[in-house]
Amino acid sequence: PFEGVAWTPRPPHGPPQGCFACIAKPPALRQASPILSPSSAVYLMESKSCKGDSLRPAVPCKHLVEKKTMTNPTTVIEIYPDTTEVNDYYLWSIFNFVYLNFCCLGFIALAYSLKVRDKKLLNDLNGAVEDAKTARLFNITSSALATFCIILIFIFLRYPLTDY
Repeated sequence: PFEGVAWTPRPPHGPPQGCFACIAKPPALRQASPILSPSSAVYLMESKSCKGDSLRPAVPCKHLVEKKTMTNPTTVIEIYPDTTEVNDYYLWSIFNFVYLNFCCLGFIALAYSLKVRDKKLLNDLNGAVEDAKTARLFNITSSALATFCIILIFIFLRYPLTDY
């Protein structure tokens, strides 16, 4: 069934040299040698996954050559906004929601605190700062109004209205 098929031996070699771009896209096959002309019924069989083939020319990696010839390399540092500086007031919001939930202000503060956390994950620094301010405002309002109501309750328990 394989008449006229010739196998060409491959020389032993190590792992392919070069960068990923050069290894992933190997150069095209060379022309067949004069001994293996197309008129003869010999077909070359080769695996496409083999990068170090004797039929392919030994071309040095152009990316490595460029790296060696660079005289003044530059470094690029990407700076992302530091989202750890934005306070989300999460614990204060939970405390207000559980203990001092005056007119559902603690719940609203908790919702804004969660929005701050989401925007910090998305690196939306401006939106996170705005929602943090809103969460802080609702936390302050909820804490102040609930504290004022608790103080009024203690005053009226200590001095009932019948004494006046």
